[in-house]
Formats: sequence, structure tokens, C-alpha cells
Amino acid sequence: MKYQVHFFSSAVKEFQKLPKDVQEKVLHVMDMLRIDPYSEVLKIRKLKGGEDLFRIRIGNYRLIYKIESSLSLLVVRIRHRKDVYENL
Repeated sequence: MKYQVHFFSSAVKEFQKLPKDVQEKVLHVMDMLRIDPYSEVLKIRKLKGGEDLFRIRIGNYRLIYKIESSLSLLVVRIRHRKDVYENL
């Protein structure tokens, strides 16, 4: 079964501000996340800290997400790598 992907409203705004070529890459990654949010192909890393957050590299951008339930994940942030970890 495929996972449902939800976005924070701020993550939607961040996505809309991305260059078109990066948006296409993000959408491709999202399709792969729906199938398996732990995929080794995406080189997912768990972030250190309190929450169960994961990150995926997409060129110079990072997608931060967390798994909410057995079939749902939440995209927290999509930003350039220099800004993504601030106030996380």
C-alpha cells in the first residue's frame, strides 16, 4: 500500500518558491516516498534530536519529513541546504 503524503502549509509555500527543475525532482522523490519512506535508493538519513525526522538530499536542497502513522508521512520543510536546519 502507498503512503499518504501531507504537507505543512509552510512546506507548500517553500515548494512553490523552488525553481521548476527542482520542483520536478521533488515530485519524483515524493512518488518514491509514497512507495517506501525508508528506501535505501533515496539515501535517507535520520536527523539527530528529539523528533523522528528524516532528510533527503535533492541537489542543494533538502526535504525534511516525519512518519506520522503506518501509512502517512508529513513533509515539514523543503529548503536550500544552508537554511533547512535552522529552527527545526
